[in-house]
Formats: sequence, structure tokens, C-alpha cells
Amino acid sequence: QVQLVESGGGLAQAGDSLRLSCAASGRTSSTYCTGWFRQAPGKEREFVAAISRSGGATYSADFVKGRLSISRDNAKNTVYLQMNSLKPEDTAIYYCAATTRLAVLTRESLYDYWGQGTQVTVSS
Repeated sequence: QVQLVESGGGLAQAGDSLRLSCAASGRTSSTYCTGWFRQAPGKEREFVAAISRSGGATYSADFVKGRLSISRDNAKNTVYLQMNSLKPEDTAIYYCAATTRLAVLTRESLYDYWGQGTQVTVSS
């Protein structure tokens, strides 16, 4: 089993930056890819970004390119989501997820482990 704990969410104003963290514990060596998803009020959960275990492969949704970036520190078993130039439409619960499948994936159904989420609220 793998446990994922997100942190770093909170209140921000438009234009601010936040860095979310996803700390993994347990059998982390069994996971290949870690991703971030988000769910805004009244909307379905959507893919944000994902990164391979080595950090050599990443993929981001079109709507975040240029503003959000994903990275990882394997010494700390932590994946980060750096969010810059925040917009009110970035308001959502942000979830970290990990998959044992050997690919950088965007479909949430292919992820095996999920965190509880961290709330990000951006005011205009």
C-alpha cells in the first residue's frame, strides 16, 4: 500500500503563487507515476499534471501550461505542484494520485492510490 498526503493549499488572491506538496509513504517503489487532479465545485475531477518516478517524463493539461509545473524530490518521496499566476478558476480541491502502471497517465481510473485532497481557493 501507498499513502499520499497533500499539503500547501489555502487561500490566495489572483496572481499569487502556491506550491502544493504530495508526500508518499509505504511501498513507494511500487509506483511509477504520480499525478495531480483537481475538482472544482459542481464539476468533475480533471487531470492537471503527472510525472514519472525518475522525473524525466512529465505531462500537463493544456490549461495549466505556462502557469503550473510539476516536479519531485525522490529523497523526500514528495511531488510538488507549483502554481503561479493563480486565477479564480483554479479554485478546487487538488488531489494527488499514484499509479503502478508504467506510463505517465492522465485518466484517473488508471491511478491506484489517492490522497484526501487539499483545498485551494483563489479570490479575485
